[in-house]
Amino acid sequence: MARTSIRTALAGGRILVSDGAWGSYLYAKGLAAGSCPELWCAERPEAVREIAASYVAAGADMIESNSFGGSSIRLAAQALGSRATELNEAAARISREAAGDRAWVIASIGPSGAMLITGEVTEAQLYDSFSQQAEALARGGADALCIETMSDATEAAIAVRAAKAASGLEVLATFTFSRTVQGYYRSMMGLSPEDAAAAALEAGADIIGTNCGNGYAAMVDIVAAMRSAAPGVPILVQANAGLPAMADGLLSYPETPEYVASIVPALLDAGASIIGGCCGTTPAHIAAIRRAVDARAASRGRA
Repeated sequence: MARTSIRTALAGGRILVSDGAWGSYLYAKGLAAGSCPELWCAERPEAVREIAASYVAAGADMIESNSFGGSSIRLAAQALGSRATELNEAAARISREAAGDRAWVIASIGPSGAMLITGEVTEAQLYDSFSQQAEALARGGADALCIETMSDATEAAIAVRAAKAASGLEVLATFTFSRTVQGYYRSMMGLSPEDAAAAALEAGADIIGTNCGNGYAAMVDIVAAMRSAAPGVPILVQANAGLPAMADGLLSYPETPEYVASIVPALLDAGASIIGGCCGTTPAHIAAIRRAVDARAASRGRA
């Protein structure tokens, strides 16, 4: 695949498929609870590469990287802040090797884990940390940067601006919402899907969206709300395989690949441009999404 920009690929109405879960996949491969996932990029790169390659084999058009918690601020909590550049560059390089020319690498940047509202971190510190991470991911071979699982508009905007300035790459920005008792969807910091879309676009995001926190059916309303606020802007949705429950001491996710595929048409009708997965999703889920997306394209003469 000749890697043009993602937005160019979407411009003609093409629907893209992204990858699935990384965290739950790493735990399934033996990552110990409480340990640093990003450290595997240095210590167990083959295991990380296998995850990335499995999603490419399942039909993903884009894959993320094992760098969600890779900001220097977040890594500092595990005494790894000084290795931020090394670990992020390795994360992007591993995904790049797995993707080859078959898929884009949309390298992952998650929240810092520090709270602006309490003064735990300053805006300047956030900007510098996200800039360092973005620069390292670009150097490792990322095609774009996916700022994900955001709940605070200010932190998300800082991350988008830092990523754009430091890398020059396309930037995707996704937010996580929960349903309130009144039936509205809001982020942990009270942000609505419409306000999240506006904040990300004002900061310069190329693609917006939502991830985590909800199963696939719940994402339909969130995507529709974002679409109403941002006509014509590509929207990425990466849902969980349902809400997790404990079974025999392990987390279990209820939504099967077949169920997930059945929701794809509704997500597309709501305005999704890219569909993938978050917690609990597997290569089997991504393969099912791929089939559903291809069936939709065939039915509309875009096979």
